[in-house]
Amino acid sequence: MQATNTNHSGKRVRRMFGEIAEHYDLLNRLMTFGQDRVWRQCAIRAAGVPKNGIVLDAGTGTGGIVLDALKTDNTLSVVGADFTMDMMLMGRQKQNGNRITWITADALALPFKNACFDAVTSGYLIRNVSDAFRAFKEQARVIKPGGRVACLETSPPPKGLLRPALLLFLNRLIPLLGQIVSGNRAAYTYLPRTTQNFPPPWKVSAIMRSAGLIRIRYQRFMFGTIAVHVGIRPKC
Repeated sequence: MQATNTNHSGKRVRRMFGEIAEHYDLLNRLMTFGQDRVWRQCAIRAAGVPKNGIVLDAGTGTGGIVLDALKTDNTLSVVGADFTMDMMLMGRQKQNGNRITWITADALALPFKNACFDAVTSGYLIRNVSDAFRAFKEQARVIKPGGRVACLETSPPPKGLLRPALLLFLNRLIPLLGQIVSGNRAAYTYLPRTTQNFPPPWKVSAIMRSAGLIRIRYQRFMFGTIAVHVGIRPKC
């Protein structure tokens, strides 16, 4: 989901996500044709959290990633951090929502000690922060040496025969669907725009590398418009 700094833009984003919190999960399911859970599971596997491990989900929203992680491994301890309370309140109502430690936090200044998590995950966070480098730097700081940062993100439609159709889907169909389901066309105009303005995966990899992560790789889905990135904090 999202979490960002508390400047004017950040406050506007927080208000927007608060307005769509009730319909956020349903719209994700509809917009992705039910593939959103597949991508979350890929991010969880990429994070490589050990048994009895502690994982932070930054920009957790309604907790989709860590709730799925608990279904895969109920020995985990999970923390969900976000700056939109309405989203986290929706997550608390889900099955196992009480197993998540929910924390209101800024993704650019995480309120955790150094090296206290086995892994950090995020879903659709980085496109909504004002400083992607700083967000990854914070995530690298709070994981233990050898731990992984796994980032599920949108990606600009790649060049090719499908690009016009993908742009039509992003710019016309998603706002229309957002209007029908949530009554908030503006939010679902903003979200496709952030997808198109977001760096391609190789640039995201470069940002992660500059933030101190190594052995970075990514996997793309949905005709190249979704990517799961993973990087490791060096052991020394």
